[in-house]
Amino acid sequence: LNAVIRAVVKTAINEYGWEVLGIEDGFEGLIKPHKAHLLDIKDVRGLLSRGGTMLGSTNRANPFHYEVSTNGAVKVFDVSETVLQCARDYGLDGLLVIGGDGTMRIAQELMQKGLHVVGVPKTIDNDLYGTEVTVGFDTAVNTAMEALDKLHTTAESHHRVLVIELMGRHAGWIALAAGVAGGADVILIPEIPYDLDVITEKVQQRNQSGAQFSIMVVPEGSKPRGGAAVYQAGRDVGGVSRLGGIREVVAAQVRRLCQTDVRVTVLGHLQRGGSPTAFDRLLATRFGAMAVHVMAQGTVGHMVALHHGHITT
Repeated sequence: LNAVIRAVVKTAINEYGWEVLGIEDGFEGLIKPHKAHLLDIKDVRGLLSRGGTMLGSTNRANPFHYEVSTNGAVKVFDVSETVLQCARDYGLDGLLVIGGDGTMRIAQELMQKGLHVVGVPKTIDNDLYGTEVTVGFDTAVNTAMEALDKLHTTAESHHRVLVIELMGRHAGWIALAAGVAGGADVILIPEIPYDLDVITEKVQQRNQSGAQFSIMVVPEGSKPRGGAAVYQAGRDVGGVSRLGGIREVVAAQVRRLCQTDVRVTVLGHLQRGGSPTAFDRLLATRFGAMAVHVMAQGTVGHMVALHHGHITT
């Protein structure tokens, strides 16, 4: 996100002489007061190598489903008119939003209510329609691949099956890409329910061939054939069921059926952090610059995208 912000600010100021207003903490910055400030060239220096976002982020501020807790009770309100009024008060000619499908869905609804919006696709899951790659995916894949590289040595030394759980609620892009690049022996993805017999056959085959160890990649949204994903007792923001625990289920099944030592590793939020890869820095820079050009052309209601190596909308 920082690389996108940097490109937006530099392009908007250097090429168009615009004022750029940074909205803090996502859409919450247009719901609550005093959460925006002007951005200048000097404010974005050194951002290329920094992960995260200098403006902050939140997944709790859907203006059309805004949760407010009062005396322990949670009520939901539509505060989209507050967002539109705030945009008018700030004198915004357009709003550039960076995010995944949830962010783009909100942006589309705000556009339908009259706000001039241009989108930039950013999600490590790479599951956003209309673009071949999203900002953040390559960095997350490289982080997961490096973890797999490290797990190989301990798995081989101790003759174990190691199960690593990666992010991926509905999309298995991280698991598939990192698993192939990291030499995993078994890769599950949420899109295809797994067959336990196939998994155990693979592990036993490797043991009999003399490998004596296996690496399994299991996204959090994996589910068995004829079964369902595993959820925790609590719920995420917006009442969404919280995934968690499939790695233990798979590990227990393999341990029992293969009579072998199985250990579990959860990479978790490590996948979301760190310094971005060169590919992500380049993609973010190209996306950010194009988003400003699109806004300048008046082509609102569009998202910038990567098609066959070219940046388009």
